[in-house]
Amino acid sequence: MRFIKTVLVVVLLFVVGVVVWIGSGVYAIGADEPHWPVTERVIDILRNRSIETHARGIAVPNLDDPKRLTEGAEHYAAMCTGCHLAPGMQNSELREGLYPAPPNLAQLGIQDPAQAFWTIKHGVKLSAMPAWGKSHSDVAIWDLVAFVRQLPHMSPEQYRQATGGSTAAAEHHHHHDESTAPDTSDHPADADHAHASDHAHDDHGG
Repeated sequence: MRFIKTVLVVVLLFVVGVVVWIGSGVYAIGADEPHWPVTERVIDILRNRSIETHARGIAVPNLDDPKRLTEGAEHYAAMCTGCHLAPGMQNSELREGLYPAPPNLAQLGIQDPAQAFWTIKHGVKLSAMPAWGKSHSDVAIWDLVAFVRQLPHMSPEQYRQATGGSTAAAEHHHHHDESTAPDTSDHPADADHAHASDHAHDDHGG
C-alpha cells in the first residue's frame, strides 16, 4: 500500500511539474530551433502510428491511368513543389524555413498509397502539411498520389513536360474555380465513379 501511495505521489508531482513548465513558456517553440531528441521521437511515433491506423481499410484505385498522372502532375506543380521539391530542385525559400522539414518527394516518392492519400486529404497537425481535402476532391487527391508514385523516376526535363512548365499553377486555379465541392468520404468507389465522370468532361480538372 505504501508503495502505491509513493508511486501516486511521484506521478502527481511529475504532472504538476509538467504543467508548471508548460505554463512558464520557457520551451522554445520557434521553428528555427529543433525539438529535443526525445520530443521529436515521440512526435514521429505518434504521427506514423496515427496515419497507419487511420489509413487502414482505404482501398487503392487504379493509379496507372494516364489521365490520373496528367491531372496529378498539374496539382503537384501548383500545390507541392514549394515544400516537397521537384526533379532538379535543390531547395526553396519556403522549405528552408520549415520545421520539421517536409520529405523530398522528388527523391523518396511514396511507400504506401493509402497512407499518402490519407495524409494529403487530412493533413498533419503541428506541421506545414495542410488538409487538402478541404479544397480538393478525393479524385484529385488520388490523381496526386498516382503522380507522386512516379516522381522519383522522372528527370527534370520529363517533369517539366509532365507539368506543362509554369502554366500548371494558373490552370490548376482555373479548374478549381469551376469544380464542385470536394468529396467528404474516403470511400474509393465514389472517387472512381467521380473520376470516370471527369474523363467525360475535358473542361473539368479535379
